[in-house]
Amino acid sequence: MALTEVTLNDKIEVVQLAAGYPVIQVRTATIIKRDDVEISRNFHRRVVTPGDDFLNEEPDVLAIVQAVFTAESQAAYAAAQAAEGEE
Repeated sequence: MALTEVTLNDKIEVVQLAAGYPVIQVRTATIIKRDDVEISRNFHRRVVTPGDDFLNEEPDVLAIVQAVFTAESQAAYAAAQAAEGEE
């Protein structure tokens, strides 16, 4: 009886916020298998914003980061953060 655990990004979504910048929502699935039969699946969600450090992102997420987080979206994020700090 062999137990194995696999972790993968099973859903990656780009969401445009009303503040004028996109965020990337990443759902990670942790799958437990016994003798190659799935017995458990759990999910974890996280959000990647234009202000995050991308050095440790997985290649699939990093490819989307590079396509979506343009200079304009990063500027919109910085402006939104500055406006939030003024409140």
